[in-house]
Amino acid sequence: MTIQGANVTELIEELRTPTADEGTGAVTIGMPVSRVDGRDKVTGQARYAAEYPAEGLLYGVVVSGTIPRGRITAIRADAALAVAGVVEVITHLNRPRIRSFDIFYKDMTAPGGSPFRPLYDDKIAYSGQPVALVVAETFEAARYAARLVEVDYEVEPHATSLVEDRERSYKPSRMKAGFTPPPDPKGHADEVWEKAAIKVEGEYYSGVEHHNPMELFASTVIRDADGHLTIYDKTQSSQNSRWYVSHVFGLAKDKVTVRNPYVGGAFGSGLRPQYQLPLAVMAALKLERSVRVVLTRQQMFTFGHRPETLQRVRLAADSDGTLTSIIHEAVAETSRMEDYVEVVVNWSGELYQCEHVRLGYHLVDLDHASPMDMRAPGAAHGVYALEVAMDELSYALKMDPLALRLKNYADMDPSRGLPYSTKELRACYQQGAERFGWDKRPLEPGTMREGRELIGWGMATGMWDAMQMFARASAVLHADGSLVVSSAATDIGTGTYTAMSIIAADAMGLPLEKVCFQLGDSTLPVAPIEGGSSHVATVGSAVQGVCEKLQKKLFKLAKKLPSSPLAKARFDDIEFSGGALRVSSQPGVAVPITEILAGSGEQRLEEKYLMLPNMLKQMKYQRSTHSAVFCEVRVDPEFGMVRVTRVVSAIAAGRIINAKTAQSQIIGGVVWGIGQALHEETHCDHRFGRFMNHNLGEYHVSVNADIHDIDVIFVQEDDRIVSRIGAKGVGEIGLVGVAAAVSNAIYHATGKRVRSTPITPDKLMR
Repeated sequence: MTIQGANVTELIEELRTPTADEGTGAVTIGMPVSRVDGRDKVTGQARYAAEYPAEGLLYGVVVSGTIPRGRITAIRADAALAVAGVVEVITHLNRPRIRSFDIFYKDMTAPGGSPFRPLYDDKIAYSGQPVALVVAETFEAARYAARLVEVDYEVEPHATSLVEDRERSYKPSRMKAGFTPPPDPKGHADEVWEKAAIKVEGEYYSGVEHHNPMELFASTVIRDADGHLTIYDKTQSSQNSRWYVSHVFGLAKDKVTVRNPYVGGAFGSGLRPQYQLPLAVMAALKLERSVRVVLTRQQMFTFGHRPETLQRVRLAADSDGTLTSIIHEAVAETSRMEDYVEVVVNWSGELYQCEHVRLGYHLVDLDHASPMDMRAPGAAHGVYALEVAMDELSYALKMDPLALRLKNYADMDPSRGLPYSTKELRACYQQGAERFGWDKRPLEPGTMREGRELIGWGMATGMWDAMQMFARASAVLHADGSLVVSSAATDIGTGTYTAMSIIAADAMGLPLEKVCFQLGDSTLPVAPIEGGSSHVATVGSAVQGVCEKLQKKLFKLAKKLPSSPLAKARFDDIEFSGGALRVSSQPGVAVPITEILAGSGEQRLEEKYLMLPNMLKQMKYQRSTHSAVFCEVRVDPEFGMVRVTRVVSAIAAGRIINAKTAQSQIIGGVVWGIGQALHEETHCDHRFGRFMNHNLGEYHVSVNADIHDIDVIFVQEDDRIVSRIGAKGVGEIGLVGVAAAVSNAIYHATGKRVRSTPITPDKLMR
C-alpha cells in the first residue's frame, strides 16, 4: 500500500461507501470496515475534551516553572489579578485541600514512589512544572495574565544527563507494580562470550522522545448546582480519571462523572491523568464554577516522555550461526519522585534460542518529570538494540540476517520453557521476505546504487506481549432489533467503537447499522485503561460474552413461541445471521429476532457479563505478538540524507477483528518507527535542565514527504488462549522492530554503523 494524500471530500465519500457486504450492512469478524465514528470525526461533529460548552465557563491557563530543581520563595500575582476578567490566581498557598497520603494521589498506572502533585507545596522537581493557574472569564484574559505572574526561586543543583550520571545507577525493586524484572542469569554468558571466536559488542543510545498527539491535553469541569462534577477529560480511561479525582479531593464516587467519548490520540500519554485535570478541578471547587484548562503545545513536553536509555549488547555465536551467548544491559532514566520502569532487556532472553543469557536493568534518577509509557514502552528501545546487534553479528558471520534469525528460532519460550499460545513468526519471515524480494539482496554493504543514492535493505524482528485484563459489558436488545452494548472502554483513534460493534454484530447476526457501542463514560460497566494492546482481547471478549448470554436467552424464548420451527432444535444447531435465528443445516428454517421479542411480549432483553481472564490456563503459555519488518532505504552519501522508500511489515497478532483499522494501526506504527529511527528526539540543555525543542517546529516527526510504500501483511493466526475471540492486539507490534530495520538498511547501504537514534545526517556524515 502506498500512503498518499487525500482531500476531505474524498475521505467523506469513502465513509459513504459501505465496505461490509455492499449495501447490506452485514459484517463478519475480519472484514475491512470503515469506522462507525468516522463521519462524525471528519465533519467536525465529534466533540473532544476542550469543546464542551457550559454556562458561565471559566478558563484556566497554567504558569510553568523555569528552574529544574529548588523551591519557590515568592509568587507575585497582583499584576495578573488586575487584568480585566481575571477571577483568581491559584497557587500552592491558596488551593483547595487535597489529601496528603501518597496512596490517595496515585492513579491506576502510577509507578512506585511519590507521584508529582501539582501546586502541592513550594518544591520544584523539574523545569516546566506548573506553579500557578490563572483563571479568568475569557481564555485571552487568562493567557495574558499568566505572563504577568512573577515567581522567585531558590535554585538547587540539578542533574539531567543520563550519560553523565550513569555511574550512580541502581537496580529497581523487583516489587514494582507492572514491572517484570530481568530473569536470573542462565548458564555462563560472560565466560562463553569471552572465549567465543565470533562475537560482537555495541553500545546503543536512544534519546528522549515526547508524545505529540494532535489533541492537546484538556479538561472541562462542568459543575452542577448540587456540586456534581461532570468532567470531559483527555484520558485513556474515564474510570481512572474518576478514581483519581475522587481520591485526591475526597469526593464521593457519585459526585464525579468523567467522560471521554472522543480522544484525539494519546499513545500512552493519557494512561495517567495529567496535571491539567487536578488543576481544573481545584479551580471548579474553589470558585464553584465550571472551568476549562487546556495545555499549550509547549506544556505537552512537561509531564512525561519516553525515557533516555543507554544499552550494551554482547552476542556470541558458533561459526554456523548458533547463538552461544547473549548479554544485554540497560540503564534508563527515571525521576527523583518515582521509579518508572520498563521491560527493556527481557526480550533478549525470549526472542531467540540461547543457552547462556545474562540480562541487567538499572535506573538513574534525574531532575525531569517522571517518564511514562509511550507506544511499545521498553520494547521500542530493547528490541531495537538486540536487532541491530543481531545484524552486526550476521556480518561477522558473513551470513544472511534472516538466515541467522531462522537458525536461532525459538519453538518454546527460551526464558521459561513454556509453549507459545500461538506463534506464526516463521510465516511472518516467509511471507514478508517473499513480498519484499529479500532473496535478491546482496550480502555485502554498499553494493546497490541508483544515480547518486546508495540503496540498502535491512530487516528486524518484532515482539510484544499479548495481554488480557478484566472487563464488564452490558447489552440491551430492543424490540425493533437494535442492539446497544456498553462498556467504559476508550477509543484513542484505534477503532474501538468499530471493533466492538463488529464483534457484537457478528455474534448476533445483525447489520452493523443496528448496533451501537457506548464507551467513554465512567458510569458504564468497568473496563481497563486502553493500553498495552489489550483492549480488543479484553473488552472484545466481554462483548462476545454478553452477546452469547443474549443468544441463549433469545433461543429459549424462540423455542417457547407457538408452533416454533425451533422447538426441537438444540442451541448448538443454531446460527445467528440476517437478524434471525437459523438452523445451521437448514438456513431456511429461521425466526427473526423481532418476531421472537414481539411473540414473547418483550420490549427489551438485557444482559450483563464479567470477563475474567483464565489466568491458570494462560500462565502455562508464553503469550506474544510477533512481526518481521523488511525495509529499503536510499541514502545520499554526500549529505547523509536518508529516505525510507519501502517497508513490508508482516504481523502475527491473532485473529484480526477489522482488517481496515488494524492495517491503519500497523501503518501508524511503521510511520512512528521511521520517526524513531530518523527524526524524533527531544534535546535538553543540561545547563538549565530544560527541554529546548518543545514545539512541532523543532521537534521533528515524520511528515508525508518522509513516508512512501508501506505494505502490511497479516499472517493467519487464531489464539483462543489469549482471548475467547482469538484476537491479540496490534497497537504496539506495528512499531517494534521498525527502527532497527531502518538502521540495518542504512548500514547495508553505506557500510556505516550508527548505534544511536535518531540517525541524523550529521551522524552519517561523520
